[in-house]
This record gives sequence, C-alpha cells and structure tokens, in this order.
Amino acid sequence: MTLAAHRFQGSSFRFFVAQRICNTGNTVFSFRLAMAYGFYWARVQILNERNTSRETDLDRLSRLKALSWLSQSERTLLIGAMALANYKRHAIILREVALARDAHILLAGVARITCRNARNDRVTVAMLAPGPIPEFPSLPLSQSRFQCEAYNDCRVGTVSWNDFDGITANATESAFKQFHRNDLKQWYRLLLRSSSFLNLGLHERIAIALLELCADFGIEESRGTLLRVSFSHKDIANLVGASRPRVTEHLARLEREKFVIRQGRQIVVQVAKLFDSMNAEAGAHLN
Repeated sequence: MTLAAHRFQGSSFRFFVAQRICNTGNTVFSFRLAMAYGFYWARVQILNERNTSRETDLDRLSRLKALSWLSQSERTLLIGAMALANYKRHAIILREVALARDAHILLAGVARITCRNARNDRVTVAMLAPGPIPEFPSLPLSQSRFQCEAYNDCRVGTVSWNDFDGITANATESAFKQFHRNDLKQWYRLLLRSSSFLNLGLHERIAIALLELCADFGIEESRGTLLRVSFSHKDIANLVGASRPRVTEHLARLEREKFVIRQGRQIVVQVAKLFDSMNAEAGAHLN
C-alpha cells in the first residue's frame, strides 16, 4: 500500500460515503462536497521530533501545513501581530462567541472542541492538532455552547481578521477563505462520525475516528501508525457518540482483527489494512 492510500483515494469508499450522503435527501451536503472536502483529513501528518523547549513561536508557525501558503516574511509579521497566551490542561481557551471573532491558531499542544449534548453533558466533538482553530456554527436556540479547551498544555496565537488579511494581502487567496476550508474539514469529520446522518455502524465510526486521529497525531513506524497522544476510550466514545464500554469492546475487536496494536496506553494502527478493509466493506454495500 503506497502513501496514496493514506489520502483515501479508494473509489469504492468514496462512492459509499457519497451514496450515504445522497440517500439522506439533505441538499446542503452534496456529492461534490463529499468529494472535495471529505478526504482532506486522511493525510498522515508526521509530528516533528525537535526539542520544543528550544523552539520559537515562528518555528512552530512555520511547521503548520495548513498555513504553508504563507511566505516567511508573512509568518514573521503574523507572529508580531499576534496576542500569544499559554493555557494549562483543561483550561478554556475560547468560548463560542470568541471562536468567530478573530483568527485563532494553536501553535503547540493538543486542544479539543466540546459542546453540550441532549443530556446537557459536555462532550468532545473534535481533537485539534496544532493549526487553525475552527469556528463551529452558533445556531439560534441551540444549547450546544461550543468551546475550545486545552487537552494538554497549549500555546495559542490570536490576530484580528483585518490584520491577518493585511499581512497576507499579496497572497493568492484570502486568510478567511483558507481558514474556512479548515472549518469545512472539521465539520465534515463530525458529519462522518454522525450516526444519525450517514447511518454508519459503531464499528465503522470508530474506525473513521482512529484514521482521523492518525492523520493528525500519528507518526509512521515499522508496525504501522503510532498515535503519539494517549487518547482515552472515553475520548473516542465522545467522538463517535457512544458509551465507553461499547467503544472498549470494538477496540478489542479491532485488536483481534490485527488492525490495532496496543503499546501500553498508546495505540498503533495498521492504517493501510484498515483502509483496505473499509474499502472492501464499502464495495460490498454498493454491490
């Protein structure tokens, strides 16, 4: 399996997801959206191994693939214009209103987006690697109350949209448009993991969540893709909208099927094999 597999180019799986979307009758998410944005997340991001204690904020910003379109001079100006802040584990970084007010960039650490569910419990709906912090929609009469929290110690930079657009005035595309693409990626991930919209089984949703985490937090090694962050079963349960015991059962099944290898509290995922299995299952659904 080549690196192309990590970009989810399996046509059977793409048409399987697209068919699930089209069959819902929801005209907002079209087949084109599925093809254009649905597989951005299936790119393996190799985490940098350098000693972070010696890094500058400019070094951190320069490593972000989502902002690779910035020139070095634009990155330098952007760091100078940012308000920088550190957040300890569990600290609230941004509440719902603030998420939309300015451009926010996670420079270091792991953050998460949480919201209130129907039982008014706060649950995790997205895990964020360093990069743009997405804006989630604030719907009328909604009690979701999205907010961004520090999963571990984080460093965040904030800049106004006017300043960002001024710094990137010579870029081929606006900063706002680039950030909007990142928002779409996160919304689509949430869509893929939604049991009510695509009618995916729990086993499929857990597999999708693992591939998503591998894309953002994985590093390739001889046995597969090692998740460098130790996510709990409860974290994964929140992502897929299931109970922790059910997720534990399905992770054990994935381990028996040789798609997952346990390494203490860490997980190694056989990404290529898991892709092949999901493609085969998608093909079976289409036939």
